[in-house]
Amino acid sequence: MKEPETNPHLGAAVLEIVENQLRENDPPETRQAYERLIEEGQSKSEAKRLIACVVTSEIYDVMKEEKPFNHKRFVDALNKLPAMSWE
Repeated sequence: MKEPETNPHLGAAVLEIVENQLRENDPPETRQAYERLIEEGQSKSEAKRLIACVVTSEIYDVMKEEKPFNHKRFVDALNKLPAMSWE
């Protein structure tokens, strides 16, 4: 099956969000998920990519539902990584 095409600019923007969350430790659950994923054997870049998937999913849900950011939903999805919430 062919991988879906992604917008490189959007991907870079989401990875920048992940980098900012890690640098600022806000929310701290992003750093916790990142460190856990690395301890479980993921590379640093793969851990960031997985977290970026959660960020993208949350952005989608916020826009689709036209509701504010849901911290609990975001943290729950981070805690399930490397499994994706839609799997």
